[in-house]
Amino acid sequence: MRKSVRVSAPVFVITAYYGACVALYLLIVGSFPAIRRYLPVGGIADLMSDGLGDLELITSGGEPVGGGGIYAGRLALAVVCAAALMAPVSWMYFITTPQKRVDRSFSQTMIILPVIVAGIAMIVQNSLALAFSLAGIVAAVRFRFTLSESAHTLYIFCAIAIGLAAGISAIGIGFVISVGFVYGTLALWWLDYGARLNSPFFAFLTSRDHEDDDL
Repeated sequence: MRKSVRVSAPVFVITAYYGACVALYLLIVGSFPAIRRYLPVGGIADLMSDGLGDLELITSGGEPVGGGGIYAGRLALAVVCAAALMAPVSWMYFITTPQKRVDRSFSQTMIILPVIVAGIAMIVQNSLALAFSLAGIVAAVRFRFTLSESAHTLYIFCAIAIGLAAGISAIGIGFVISVGFVYGTLALWWLDYGARLNSPFFAFLTSRDHEDDDL
């Protein structure tokens, strides 16, 4: 089956999925305006208003920010949004990877990783002491996880980026990262980018001909 035919189904499903996510968000916000305070949005504006140089733990009424029900609810929605945005990214792994080389552990890690990162980001947000404590804990634990392919590193970075965006209540940025990664990866896979350097464009660009590829 030609890739031009094979790519049409993923594009339709992924586009419908993103459209459904946006429609669900608008429906919830329109039906329940009070839920806005729990949604992981507006984080960048809050950081700018608090001041980028202020890394002390922010308190409200003597209680640290992040300890109330509002922030617990925001974290719950943040991890749900992070997992939802990471789902189509994991689909790209299944689409572009041969069936015999699919790693189930890695595919599951992609979904759970942004959830954990979102929680960590919300815990250490605006707290220099907690940030250093987390760095010490991570340094004390030696992780030995080897990726089978270097391209898999991109999925890990994408999961971390989406998790951080959700953790700082900037899920809109996470949405853009997810969409850009998915459609960019899908386009490169469909075009077989870099697989054939003897095409007219690359032959002109690299001054390469068929004889050079046979050497």
